[in-house]
Amino acid sequence: MTEMILLDPVRVLVGPDQPLQEKGAALLREGRLEAFGDQAREAARTAGIGSTAAGHQLLAPCLVDVHSLLPEPFQGPGETLESLVRSAAAGGYGQLALLPEASGNRRELPDRLRGFERSDCDVAVHLWGGFSQGGQGEQLTPHADLIEAGAVGLSDGNNMPPVPLLDRAFTLGESGVSPVLIPPLDAVLRGEGLLREGPEALRAGWPTDPLSSETLPLSQLAQLQQEHPERKLTLMGLSTAAGVGLLKQMSLRPAATVSWWHVLTSNSSSAATATSWFVSPSLGNRTDREALVEGLSEGLIQAIAVHASPLDDEECLLPPDQRQRGIAGHQHVLPSLWQTLVVSSGWTAERLWDVLSFGPSRILGVEEECLTQGSNRWILFDPDVTWRPTRSDPWASKAANQPCLDQPLSGRVVQCGLRTPAFPAD
Repeated sequence: MTEMILLDPVRVLVGPDQPLQEKGAALLREGRLEAFGDQAREAARTAGIGSTAAGHQLLAPCLVDVHSLLPEPFQGPGETLESLVRSAAAGGYGQLALLPEASGNRRELPDRLRGFERSDCDVAVHLWGGFSQGGQGEQLTPHADLIEAGAVGLSDGNNMPPVPLLDRAFTLGESGVSPVLIPPLDAVLRGEGLLREGPEALRAGWPTDPLSSETLPLSQLAQLQQEHPERKLTLMGLSTAAGVGLLKQMSLRPAATVSWWHVLTSNSSSAATATSWFVSPSLGNRTDREALVEGLSEGLIQAIAVHASPLDDEECLLPPDQRQRGIAGHQHVLPSLWQTLVVSSGWTAERLWDVLSFGPSRILGVEEECLTQGSNRWILFDPDVTWRPTRSDPWASKAANQPCLDQPLSGRVVQCGLRTPAFPAD
């Protein structure tokens, strides 16, 4: 974008705890916010710039993804850091927080936190430092050193460390006020289960995941938070109605996140396929999905995460029970949730942004996104645009396990001020 554009009228959401402006105005110059409201109109009039009506569109702060995975950030046939930040920005995301991987990118020492900054990109990439050595849950990594080196917090990714090791870490307190992101997931109880236990999973014929694989570790984590109220325990990826119920009963509640896919669908959905069913934590039924939405509405759950887990084409050829669980696709999140939560459930744009941007920022302990003059950190979302995601789109993720590919989506980020890496030469 090199020209000057006056959006008038346009819906404007400036930042957290601010009401949506239904008939606002914004002047954009070379990708930056020049002015708002009457000041924008006067500046455009002086420059002889006509207005562009965008009354149904929304000018808003960038979104924030509180946790995702990226197995091969710098090379490989699938998703890389370059392709991820490009597709994430196209989906409205201005910040990403990457989890340690089960192998390779463990980020257990301060020097492993380097190399993720790009001078040609405005998408901020935060890194979760590894909680235990090798993700084995036996020995702690140097927590204080990792935090001092820039880790946004500590996590073992999809693995829950043993409670005694968590207790030891919280007693030592080297994480300080930084978040410790833990999934309430007992891998032994889950076993080979692919779908949450219930009639839907039985009818589908896949191995089932018992409810206790979430509720038992959740009860243990609740007790741990009671014993260490000064620690910032964060529950990663609640997935069941029972889990939400337990969270509601806690007198001292840790922060919590939920994956966008668990908010959007369930294992009883007719649209579910072998590609999109198998995620971590396991997908529950319609009652679970409704409880998660209610938990978000009541503030029990503070953030919707993308929790992308990109796979390449070769990995996706494996049977579902032999490949890594998960889906990817940052560009699919905002359109899907807008339709599900705003259009169908009556949410306001302010509430949606609270769980997609402001809440995630608060969990990460970073400054909340907001629209400011002179900044290029903005997105323009058109809820009425219909489009069909394809992998041939240069802005698309390289992941092969995107659940909405080749399906019509309503709503799209049509403009974004963020700089992203240039496309590689053919």
